[in-house]
Amino acid sequence: MSGRLRVATAGCGYFSQFHYNGWKRMADAGEIELVAICNRTRDKAEEFAEVYGIPEVFEDFEMMLDSVDVDLVDVITPPETHSAKIRAAVERSVAAICQKPFTPSLGEAESLVADITADGGRVFVHEDFRFQPWYPKLKSLIDEGVIGDPYEIHFWLRPGDGQGPEAYLDRQPYFQKMPRFLVFETAIHLIDTFRYMFGEVASVYADLKRLNPAIAGEDAAIILFNFENGRRGVFDGNRLADHAAEDRRLAMGEMRIEGSGGTLTLNGYGTIRLRRFGSNSEDEAPFDWNDTDYAGDCVYLTNRHIVEHLRRGTPVVNTAAQYLTNLRIKEAVYRSSETGSRVDLEAVGP
Repeated sequence: MSGRLRVATAGCGYFSQFHYNGWKRMADAGEIELVAICNRTRDKAEEFAEVYGIPEVFEDFEMMLDSVDVDLVDVITPPETHSAKIRAAVERSVAAICQKPFTPSLGEAESLVADITADGGRVFVHEDFRFQPWYPKLKSLIDEGVIGDPYEIHFWLRPGDGQGPEAYLDRQPYFQKMPRFLVFETAIHLIDTFRYMFGEVASVYADLKRLNPAIAGEDAAIILFNFENGRRGVFDGNRLADHAAEDRRLAMGEMRIEGSGGTLTLNGYGTIRLRRFGSNSEDEAPFDWNDTDYAGDCVYLTNRHIVEHLRRGTPVVNTAAQYLTNLRIKEAVYRSSETGSRVDLEAVGP
């Protein structure tokens, strides 16, 4: 696929706007061509088609794939619809990007990945947090040795959007009904990011809690990660509390990374600071990033990463098979909270 990719899309929900904005920019740059859109509500699909210049509109996903020449389909629909759509794409030799959550359960994800692998499919999970520009910068600083031997990574998730009976209704109302919420929908991002920054996870210990009675699932969590290399991590999430930021959904919270030679911090404004060991002052670590759309333009950066892989064969992260590790860690987190004990990843398999 060295030429311009023909991209189709499925879904017109709240978050899809960031996908379409990114695809439009790539189309304007001549890297892809938006050829078709599908949505269960045709009126919404037609509205998006007009805004983004998409020529073909469908209500049926398989009919779209059978009617239009497609190289890549972007599935931006609810988790319960993913397996059928991904299988339909793989059967037609169409590459697919699948929005997370990947599937409703680990078992379904493992079955789906087995089928993808057997059929030689190319499927990628749209896990975008590691593409938020501050994380590659932090990763590069760690790899450069600016904090010496890394000890611990901490993230405090504090978007402040989960209080009261109206929580989430203005943006993603289905959040209220999810039986598993904070870890399943949100902390999974930091599971992937922690692996990217600190290595593979050996075990977890978790305490999950529901604070807002208006929702079905947990909205607060403290998770302790033990990494295979001996490092440790803490995810402390609370969607009811907030943090200092002009846009509290930019970084969704704050991060601190400690090592033998110093400490790196990330604040809610996307600013990174370094304090050398023994010093009482901090220096800003400048880097360039684009304050466009969602969280440092990470949706565009994720999709562009996948397009570059398909067009030029560059390395790629978060294939469906690779993503199973995140899902097994997520399952271990829930099991730990349910049992009140540490869970080794070996117990989750395979």
